[in-house]
Amino acid sequence: MRTELREMTLEDYQEIYALWQESEGLKLTDDDSRESIRHFLERNPHLSFVTVENGKIVAAALCGHDGRHGYIHNLAVRKSHRKQGIGKSLVGRCMFALTGIGISRCHLYVEGDNQAGIAFWKQLGWEQRVELITMSQPLRQ
Repeated sequence: MRTELREMTLEDYQEIYALWQESEGLKLTDDDSRESIRHFLERNPHLSFVTVENGKIVAAALCGHDGRHGYIHNLAVRKSHRKQGIGKSLVGRCMFALTGIGISRCHLYVEGDNQAGIAFWKQLGWEQRVELITMSQPLRQ
């Protein structure tokens, strides 16, 4: 089957959200609402991508930056399409887009119990940083 890698749009949201829901290792929150994703895509244009096969989204990656560092969020590949290089292609396209706007380092978050996700990222050459602790606080109740 032929796949197409293209820029993500807000019109893709329902299909992407369903993909995220079926992807083990991803934990969805209110930050993954349609409105939050709309805001993210507007703030980070031309950086997030989907892979489409026969008109259906089979993979997606949110990508953005804070002006200094890039971030990849919610990379997901449909189980039936894994081990075909689709995730690697999405990551490569995100990295290329970040480099194109002058971002030279990218970070991501992986749930600590997501062993398959950790193995995927390590296979692509990403390094686990153990000297950092992530701290969070919700800004809205």
